[in-house]
Amino acid sequence: MQNILHALFEKVEITRDLLLLLVIGGLYSLGIFLSNTFVNVYLWKQSGDYITIAMYNLAIFIFQPATFIVAGKIAKKIDRIVVLRLGVIFLSIFFLNVLIIGEKAAYFNFLLGSLLGIGYGFYWLAFNVLTFEITEPDTRDFFNGFLGVLESFGGMIGPILAGFIISIMTANTGYKTIFTISFLLFILAVVCSFFLERRKAEGQFKFKQVLDERFENNNWKKTLHAHIFQGIREGIFLFVITIWVFLTTKSELALGTFNLFLSGLSFIFYFVATKVIKPTKRKQAILVGGLMLYFSIYVILFQISYWHLMIYAIIIGIAYPIINVPYISMTYDVIGKARFAKELRIEYIVVRELFVNLGRVVAIVIFLIGVTIFPAQTVIPFLLATFGAGYLMIFFFMKDIYLTEPSSKEVIVKEQLSDEKNR
Repeated sequence: MQNILHALFEKVEITRDLLLLLVIGGLYSLGIFLSNTFVNVYLWKQSGDYITIAMYNLAIFIFQPATFIVAGKIAKKIDRIVVLRLGVIFLSIFFLNVLIIGEKAAYFNFLLGSLLGIGYGFYWLAFNVLTFEITEPDTRDFFNGFLGVLESFGGMIGPILAGFIISIMTANTGYKTIFTISFLLFILAVVCSFFLERRKAEGQFKFKQVLDERFENNNWKKTLHAHIFQGIREGIFLFVITIWVFLTTKSELALGTFNLFLSGLSFIFYFVATKVIKPTKRKQAILVGGLMLYFSIYVILFQISYWHLMIYAIIIGIAYPIINVPYISMTYDVIGKARFAKELRIEYIVVRELFVNLGRVVAIVIFLIGVTIFPAQTVIPFLLATFGAGYLMIFFFMKDIYLTEPSSKEVIVKEQLSDEKNR
């Protein structure tokens, strides 16, 4: 594979560790996309209420940032590779517990969400830092672009394969099969991690210093505020849209097809966006992508059918690359120019994660209050229309960020790919 990539990208120096990190990222993406979308449906079929699903996702978004802080301290004192393995091991434990608990999973929704959140926290802290350390300024565009392709490929193949497996088997057998495959993929990712070169860290974990940096660095403050609104949209869109697709079609295969269209278009447009969106056009692209994401909601808000959902999938499949490519790049640049970026890169990643998940938690708490007080069918469209503006709000923070100094490119923060960014 390394020789093939060298042939395709002659000007890019592809190291062994870079290739291994791509493989681990690909296995992670396939494992998550194969099963995690269907965990929400699995819990819905057992409970039949939004509160169970919301509590499961709330646990993820509470434990993920908390684990980031713990993982940051470990990464500073021990080894990034150890943190990566812990993440993949916890993800494996999550799927193993889903298999063991089986038809009573809805009763353990918060526990399962906690395990998944811990897995995400360890995995993404280590993956973000390793991405910075393993890649160089001249290989980062290649790495992020190729990883985006692998993630989109996983998003295309995973859900449609899972939907097909569930549709041809009895329900519980199908679900157990896809959860088992995901478990094995994560075990394989652990094995791959043993071939990475060990990377020990130095220094103290200065979380508060980087958190307080937002009072001194206006660009950092605006970036963090943008990430809160990113989280507000992501908080409920994942599970609500997933459940709506399932309730509309009564078919896991149809849900897989929905994700196939979504990820397939993202697969294409990540290539296009990387080539077309130049640094001078980043802010305009963020605005266009944010507008597309917001107005896409109205395709499904007043009348919902499978075809309305497919049109919605097409729009957001195009919109996410348009906004994410420049948004992530601007985030890299802001962090790269921040004080002590090289020494405190882990802390910057942890603080960013804290603010994204703050937005997610706020959205889910408001959702839980809303569906407790009002009928779900009445309040959910209102919440989607309100929280759906989250990505549009990103523009109003990022438009005032000005980076005039040469970029140090000291830090890279990979946009996390779990299911939450796909709706």
